[in-house]
Amino acid sequence: MKKPVIAIDGYSSTGKSSISKIIAQKLGIIHLDTGALYRGVTWFALQNCLNEDGSINIQQLFSSFDEIELEFKNNNGELVLFLNHIDISKAIRTNEVSENVSFVAKQKEVRDFLLQSQRSLAEKGGIIMDGRDIGTVVLPNADYKFFLTASIDERTKRRYEELISLGIEANEEQVKKNLIVRDKIDSEREIAPLKQADDAIVIDNTNLSKRETIDSILSYIKNI
Repeated sequence: MKKPVIAIDGYSSTGKSSISKIIAQKLGIIHLDTGALYRGVTWFALQNCLNEDGSINIQQLFSSFDEIELEFKNNNGELVLFLNHIDISKAIRTNEVSENVSFVAKQKEVRDFLLQSQRSLAEKGGIIMDGRDIGTVVLPNADYKFFLTASIDERTKRRYEELISLGIEANEEQVKKNLIVRDKIDSEREIAPLKQADDAIVIDNTNLSKRETIDSILSYIKNI
């Protein structure tokens, strides 16, 4: 029997990636963090495509796509992102990348660049993808679609704690402002905005633990 294709969308810091990773382990399927791909492109741009004022030269980025090779490698059961054979899994979590990723991700050229690779990974089934437009654009025919949300204060707390745990210096108020700006950019962009698919199951995990959120999602997934 073909294993399911699962799409999990939602706001930043609702736990999409870590929750998807655990569900993938439980169901014996692959987890793909699509947000990491956009962060990878953003990190490349910050290293190679800057204007004199330090802003990203987006046209230079577009013309550099053939220099970008992103791939996930299995490291003890965890998919780690490599850019041109360099492990960038920690580098893409910095504040600098977080502050620029929504600008990069809203570009049609970037989304088109990454779209086909994401779809081809899902063709064989047995995959869970998380992001902002998985159920609406990338995998509209996914077997299961979920949309995660939580209050801005709870998401700020989670994001702040994640950064501290990674050894990245952070200011909680700045983290909150960054999330609010990202929500606005992601929801209002013209190309593949962050939105709930009509047939997605909405889970507000403001007051749910990670374990409770996972159990809630698994309760909908049948015939595994």
